[in-house]
Amino acid sequence: MDERIRKAILQKVAQEPFAEKLGLKLINVDEGYAKVGMVFTGELENMFGMAHGGAVFSLIDAAFEVASNSHGTMAVALNMNINYLASPALGATLTAEAREINRTKKTATYDIRAADDKGMLLAVCQALVYRLEKPLPFLEK
Repeated sequence: MDERIRKAILQKVAQEPFAEKLGLKLINVDEGYAKVGMVFTGELENMFGMAHGGAVFSLIDAAFEVASNSHGTMAVALNMNINYLASPALGATLTAEAREINRTKKTATYDIRAADDKGMLLAVCQALVYRLEKPLPFLEK
Protein backbone atom coordinates (compact mmCIF):
# COMPACT_ATOMS: atom_id res chain seq x y z
CA MET A 1 0.00 0.00 0.00
CA ASP A 2 1.18 3.50 -0.80
CA GLU A 3 2.53 4.90 2.49
CA ARG A 4 1.26 8.40 1.68
CA ILE A 5 -2.30 7.06 1.38
CA ARG A 6 -1.94 4.99 4.57
CA LYS A 7 -0.76 7.99 6.61
CA ALA A 8 -3.48 10.26 5.22
CA ILE A 9 -6.24 7.75 6.01
CA LEU A 10 -4.90 7.06 9.52
CA GLN A 11 -4.79 10.78 10.25
CA LYS A 12 -8.23 11.52 8.80
CA VAL A 13 -9.96 8.63 10.58
CA ALA A 14 -8.39 9.72 13.89
CA GLN A 15 -10.09 13.12 13.39
CA GLU A 16 -13.60 11.83 12.64
CA PRO A 17 -16.00 13.13 15.33
CA PHE A 18 -18.46 10.23 14.91
CA ALA A 19 -15.70 7.63 15.26
CA GLU A 20 -14.42 9.41 18.36
CA LYS A 21 -17.91 9.49 19.88
CA LEU A 22 -18.27 5.70 19.51
CA GLY A 23 -14.65 4.91 20.39
CA LEU A 24 -13.88 3.46 16.94
CA LYS A 25 -10.16 2.89 16.40
CA LEU A 26 -8.48 2.00 13.12
CA ILE A 27 -6.23 -0.98 13.87
CA ASN A 28 -4.92 -1.84 10.41
CA VAL A 29 -5.28 -0.75 6.81
CA ASP A 30 -3.93 -2.17 3.57
CA GLU A 31 -5.12 -2.01 -0.03
CA GLY A 32 -8.67 -3.35 -0.01
CA TYR A 33 -8.53 -4.21 3.69
CA ALA A 34 -9.24 -2.57 7.03
CA LYS A 35 -9.64 -3.62 10.64
CA VAL A 36 -11.45 -1.37 13.11
CA GLY A 37 -12.07 -1.92 16.82
CA MET A 38 -14.18 -0.57 19.68
CA VAL A 39 -15.16 -1.52 23.20
CA PHE A 40 -18.81 -2.40 23.84
CA THR A 41 -19.77 -0.04 26.66
CA GLY A 42 -23.08 0.59 28.40
CA GLU A 43 -23.54 3.67 26.24
CA LEU A 44 -23.89 1.37 23.22
CA GLU A 45 -26.67 -0.82 24.67
CA ASN A 46 -30.18 -1.06 23.26
CA MET A 47 -33.32 -1.24 25.40
CA PHE A 48 -32.65 -4.93 26.12
CA GLY A 49 -29.11 -4.34 27.42
CA MET A 50 -27.64 -5.85 24.26
CA ALA A 51 -25.33 -4.17 21.74
CA HIS A 52 -27.37 -1.72 19.70
CA GLY A 53 -27.50 -2.76 16.06
CA GLY A 54 -26.52 0.76 15.09
CA ALA A 55 -23.29 0.48 17.08
CA VAL A 56 -22.33 -2.81 15.42
CA PHE A 57 -23.33 -1.37 12.03
CA SER A 58 -21.14 1.70 12.68
CA LEU A 59 -18.17 -0.54 13.46
CA ILE A 60 -18.71 -2.45 10.22
CA ASP A 61 -19.28 0.75 8.24
CA ALA A 62 -16.02 2.25 9.53
CA ALA A 63 -14.03 -0.77 8.31
CA PHE A 64 -15.89 -0.61 4.98
CA GLU A 65 -15.15 3.11 4.61
CA VAL A 66 -11.43 2.65 5.11
CA ALA A 67 -11.03 -0.49 3.00
CA SER A 68 -12.96 0.95 0.07
CA ASN A 69 -10.96 4.20 0.07
CA SER A 70 -7.59 2.51 0.61
CA HIS A 71 -6.67 2.73 -3.07
CA GLY A 72 -6.39 6.52 -2.81
CA THR A 73 -9.54 7.34 -4.75
CA MET A 74 -12.94 8.22 -3.35
CA ALA A 75 -15.48 5.44 -2.97
CA VAL A 76 -19.04 5.97 -1.76
CA ALA A 77 -21.40 3.33 -0.40
CA LEU A 78 -24.18 2.05 -2.65
CA ASN A 79 -25.48 -0.84 -0.57
CA MET A 80 -24.82 -2.70 2.66
CA ASN A 81 -26.54 -5.96 3.58
CA ILE A 82 -25.94 -6.93 7.21
CA ASN A 83 -26.95 -10.01 9.18
CA TYR A 84 -26.75 -9.83 12.97
CA LEU A 85 -25.78 -13.16 14.53
CA ALA A 86 -25.01 -12.56 18.22
CA SER A 87 -24.58 -9.87 20.85
CA PRO A 88 -21.30 -9.42 22.74
CA ALA A 89 -20.82 -9.22 26.48
CA LEU A 90 -20.56 -5.80 28.06
CA GLY A 91 -16.92 -4.68 28.07
CA ALA A 92 -15.93 -6.89 25.13
CA THR A 93 -13.56 -5.51 22.52
CA LEU A 94 -15.18 -5.75 19.11
CA THR A 95 -13.45 -5.75 15.74
CA ALA A 96 -14.66 -5.55 12.18
CA GLU A 97 -12.54 -6.65 9.25
CA ALA A 98 -13.42 -5.57 5.72
CA ARG A 99 -11.93 -7.43 2.77
CA GLU A 100 -12.29 -6.48 -0.85
CA ILE A 101 -13.56 -9.47 -2.81
CA ASN A 102 -14.03 -7.82 -6.22
CA ARG A 103 -13.05 -4.49 -7.74
CA THR A 104 -13.77 -3.01 -11.14
CA LYS A 105 -13.14 0.47 -12.49
CA LYS A 106 -16.51 1.69 -11.15
CA THR A 107 -17.53 -0.61 -8.27
CA ALA A 108 -16.07 -2.81 -5.56
CA THR A 109 -17.58 -5.45 -3.27
CA TYR A 110 -16.53 -6.15 0.31
CA ASP A 111 -17.01 -8.95 2.82
CA ILE A 112 -17.10 -7.53 6.34
CA ARG A 113 -17.22 -9.54 9.56
CA ALA A 114 -17.56 -8.30 13.13
CA ALA A 115 -16.48 -10.43 16.09
CA ASP A 116 -15.79 -10.05 19.79
CA ASP A 117 -12.46 -10.63 21.54
CA LYS A 118 -13.34 -14.31 22.12
CA GLY A 119 -13.80 -14.86 18.39
CA MET A 120 -17.61 -15.00 18.47
CA LEU A 121 -18.99 -13.84 15.14
CA LEU A 122 -21.43 -10.97 15.76
CA ALA A 123 -22.43 -9.88 12.26
CA VAL A 124 -21.61 -10.41 8.61
CA CYS A 125 -22.05 -7.89 5.85
CA GLN A 126 -21.69 -7.69 2.10
CA ALA A 127 -21.22 -4.16 0.84
CA LEU A 128 -20.90 -2.38 -2.49
CA VAL A 129 -19.25 0.95 -3.34
CA TYR A 130 -19.23 3.20 -6.35
CA ARG A 131 -15.67 4.23 -7.15
CA LEU A 132 -15.30 7.86 -8.13
CA GLU A 133 -12.42 8.86 -10.34
CA LYS A 134 -11.29 11.48 -7.82
CA PRO A 135 -8.33 11.32 -5.47
CA LEU A 136 -9.06 11.43 -1.75
CA PRO A 137 -9.54 15.15 -1.02
CA PHE A 138 -7.29 15.04 2.05
CA LEU A 139 -4.24 13.57 0.30
CA GLU A 140 -1.25 15.89 0.34
CA LYS A 141 -0.22 16.90 -3.12
